[in-house]
Amino acid sequence: MWKLLAPGAALWLALCAPAAFAGPAAYVHTPIVEYGEHEIDVHGGRARLGDGSHESGFVAGYGLGVTPWWFTEAYVVFEGATGEPTKAEAVEWENVFQLTETGKHAADVGFLLEIERPRDHAEGYELKYGPLLQAESGRAQWNGNLLFERHVRATEPSETEMLYEWQVKYRWLPAFEPGFQGFGEVGQWDHWEASSEQSHILGPALFGKVGLGGQHALRYDAAVLFAASRAAPDRTLRFRLEYEF
Repeated sequence: MWKLLAPGAALWLALCAPAAFAGPAAYVHTPIVEYGEHEIDVHGGRARLGDGSHESGFVAGYGLGVTPWWFTEAYVVFEGATGEPTKAEAVEWENVFQLTETGKHAADVGFLLEIERPRDHAEGYELKYGPLLQAESGRAQWNGNLLFERHVRATEPSETEMLYEWQVKYRWLPAFEPGFQGFGEVGQWDHWEASSEQSHILGPALFGKVGLGGQHALRYDAAVLFAASRAAPDRTLRFRLEYEF
């Protein structure tokens, strides 16, 4: 099993690793839309920085598969840090558009469009967008996304930043699928930061789905991510839990 997963993880590192770092509540987006599915989603995490301080994030939302190709979800974003209380910092509207029929091509392709409105209106609106890819290889499932992020209508000018997210999992049992995850940010999309200033994290992850009868199910994933560059947090613990109905 691990012989199948490890080469893929190494390939992703070679492509994506040699800014700011991916927030502790970040997760890997997937391009597949389930038409008519409702979802209550909570995800979050805690990152330990190099100076010993911590940052945390927690997100709660509700989503719906509106059409066979469009899934939309609204979130409230909570953030905290060492010595500071966790509080609501933003609202977010996320949209996934599935562009290909599931399983018909070598890879399933989608597109993400996410709009976030921070509580501090001086930050304007944060846009995140980009292609989502998913492929199958035997029992392994691969996801890789190249995303772009920019603040618009903000007090201070903003450049378009480039980031990525990836994961691979081995579909052993529906409720227990081991794998790996990674996130990174390289700086301005057309002028990358020096490698020492880029943020790259990766580590082992666990995925699964537990049926609750009928159309009801719980889906989860969790990971322990470690720094793969000097600017990244030393360690990040993250999770996601979805109730689907």
